[in-house]
Amino acid sequence: MRADGVVESARRIIDEEIEGLRALRDRLGPELAQAVDAILACRGRIIVSGVGKSGQIAKKIASTLTSTGTPSFYVHAFEAAHGDLGLVHADDVVLIVSKSGMGEELRDFIPALKKLGVTIIAMTAARSSYLAQHGDIVLEFDGSREAGCLGLAPTTSATVSLVLGHVLASALMERRGFTAAQFAERHPGGMLGKKLTLTVGELMRTGKALPVVRETQSLREALMETMEKSIGCTGVVDATGALTGIVTDGDLKRILTRRDDALDRPVVEVMTRNPRTIEPTVLAVDALTRMELNLPGPLLMLFIVDAAQRPVGLLHLHDILRAGLRAE
Repeated sequence: MRADGVVESARRIIDEEIEGLRALRDRLGPELAQAVDAILACRGRIIVSGVGKSGQIAKKIASTLTSTGTPSFYVHAFEAAHGDLGLVHADDVVLIVSKSGMGEELRDFIPALKKLGVTIIAMTAARSSYLAQHGDIVLEFDGSREAGCLGLAPTTSATVSLVLGHVLASALMERRGFTAAQFAERHPGGMLGKKLTLTVGELMRTGKALPVVRETQSLREALMETMEKSIGCTGVVDATGALTGIVTDGDLKRILTRRDDALDRPVVEVMTRNPRTIEPTVLAVDALTRMELNLPGPLLMLFIVDAAQRPVGLLHLHDILRAGLRAE
């Protein structure tokens, strides 16, 4: 198949899967709300189960539920009949994912669940299946047409059942009032964790790394401070230690080209007054957005001050970028 044929085939498959999602959207009914109510009322645990490709989808749904405020875990339907049923208790809710709803493993698993008295949510493409007949709540999706040249491999049905799981998780998030802060607590690692948790205070330069000179010091001393701290600027403080200005490399270059005695002049004559500051509790990714979208132009540095306006830290744009963050 030529390259253009491959692309055309891929587009056709995507269109077929989109049609499956449209059918799911149109099929959604009160059963979804019933499933949400059952999970919210659950006094035990949420268990998600399945076999084969449906089992892989079930694992992803369990993971998504757990990370969005509904702690869940996966149990293999076949393994449940060989000892893992001990994980299930009467107060639990069990969500079973199966396109056909007719797998042999369900013939042992479902009666055992019924005997325990758990609530069973069936996610299936077959309303007349064994699973649907014994489920307390049935979330049905259209599995009649799989994408692809053979129409046999679980493609559209896998996509649709996964999206249905995402819909369920999102509905639960909304009903619980699940917040971004709670989401961040569950995602401390990786780039997502950094975006949600890394603050200015964790990245800012402090102590001996903080470039500061007094208003009475000379531009020469400001230049030395800037060079020593290797950050391209220095803060300027008054007699009380409060931040009153900033001198950047650009300021130094401009004054040095204009006056022969520039290095001996007081830094207060050159500094930019009232420099921009930021709170240490601001998320680093939000600080990056502020710096890049600043008017009249982007900022490279932001000072962090205490309640008395004394500088306690300095954040450079490169500090944020080195942490791997990028503006949204």
